[in-house]
Amino acid sequence: MKTWFITGASSGLGRTMTESLLARGDRVAATVRRPGALDELIAKHGDRLRLMVVDLTDTARLRGEVDAAFAALGRIDVVVSNAAYGLFGAVEEVSDEQMERQIATNLIAPMQLVRACLPHLRRQGGGRIVQISSEGGQVIYPSFGVYHATKWGIEGFIETVAQEVAPLGIDCVIVEPGPTATNFGANLDLAEPIADYDGTPAGEARHVVTSGSFPITGDAKHTVAAIIAAADEKRPALRLALGSAAYEHIEHALAGRLDAVRKQKAIAYSADRDRFPATQNSAAISASD
Repeated sequence: MKTWFITGASSGLGRTMTESLLARGDRVAATVRRPGALDELIAKHGDRLRLMVVDLTDTARLRGEVDAAFAALGRIDVVVSNAAYGLFGAVEEVSDEQMERQIATNLIAPMQLVRACLPHLRRQGGGRIVQISSEGGQVIYPSFGVYHATKWGIEGFIETVAQEVAPLGIDCVIVEPGPTATNFGANLDLAEPIADYDGTPAGEARHVVTSGSFPITGDAKHTVAAIIAAADEKRPALRLALGSAAYEHIEHALAGRLDAVRKQKAIAYSADRDRFPATQNSAAISASD
């Protein structure tokens, strides 16, 4: 039996994961934003489900709940940072308030969650952090600029953490699902449109999203099953693309970026100091200053 800490468990992938883990006999500490969201699961599974009602953007409250969960459960094997939502609109269209809320929820909150959990994971001698990102952490769509900023940002943060804590017995998995049949689309925060963007890629993206014609290929249960399987592995990959769309989009994006940087090799090397070979490391250069 494993013990899991899952944020955003009231709906979507978080809810499906919580149900699946409880069904197999594991323990779950789950965060939700509203009381009563998981009452039927508590009635069915009793004290194997610990419910926390918390706004994850309240860092002090979040830290308190993390401390209390580790104290009550003794050990937490896997921390799943899942809570997030999507903000839709061209970067000029979104309001300051919308942008700040998106960054607070999708970037600052998961960063603070990891920071709150690390002392406990260190003390217990290890553990695993699973960050639910998106194919949008590797590829972009017009009108998701602020959302992409948070997903690209959290991926960089988690990859850094993974290097820092590997010697301490803690590892990380970044999950990158493609478009999946959850309530993500219904919960999109829509910016006020600006007419000048009609007919542009941003306007066309708005039409696809608001008309409901955006293709959804991923299955929530299959996605959750793959996440749990990865979290159960002894040495999972750092990144996990899920769904055919995610795989194809990420592969295409990475291949394009690799091709572009290779074409710039000569100009990149031309920026080195002439008296140092291109292969000499930056530490040696800094030491000479």
